[in-house]
Amino acid sequence: MISNKIGHRLDPYIYRAFHKVFGARGNPNSFTLMGFLATLAASVLIIRDLWIAAGFMIILSGLFDLLDGVLARNLGKVTPFGGFLDSVLDRYSDLFLLFALLIYYLERGDTAFVILASFVSIGTALISYTRARAEAARISCNIGLLERAERIILLSAGVLFGWIIPVFWVLAFLTHFTVLQRIYYVWKKLNNT
Repeated sequence: MISNKIGHRLDPYIYRAFHKVFGARGNPNSFTLMGFLATLAASVLIIRDLWIAAGFMIILSGLFDLLDGVLARNLGKVTPFGGFLDSVLDRYSDLFLLFALLIYYLERGDTAFVILASFVSIGTALISYTRARAEAARISCNIGLLERAERIILLSAGVLFGWIIPVFWVLAFLTHFTVLQRIYYVWKKLNNT
């Protein structure tokens, strides 16, 4: 949703700030990897009950994720492998964070949260899967209420401010709602051709 509304309109401003610090060099894949490593660090911090630090690491991983695409487009380094790597590591990042939360609440015996987080994990995985299957059918499917940017914002707010349980109820509903939106969108596209 944020991606659809804003798109790449912020690219020039983000790239200008990057360029002032680093010049016209940078490897987008390095930023993809740094974003993934920041997510792994956030996952460890969650398990160790260091919520504020974890929240900031989630935000940092989101910034790296934003920056890798901006760099690729502005430095002329968009490659099929870069897009593939970014997609795969984004899925790993999403699921490692959810896995860390599952471990944290499992260790505390909170079965209800473990079930809720498992339901969110299913919805999160299916959001990207529906897009991939749509693209295999040659249908662009980057629509939906809760894409990755919104999930990262919600997760970081939940971790930083101690709102993780209410945020997970929102995620439990909206991830599956987004999957249904995509299924309907693809069905409509295929039946209108």
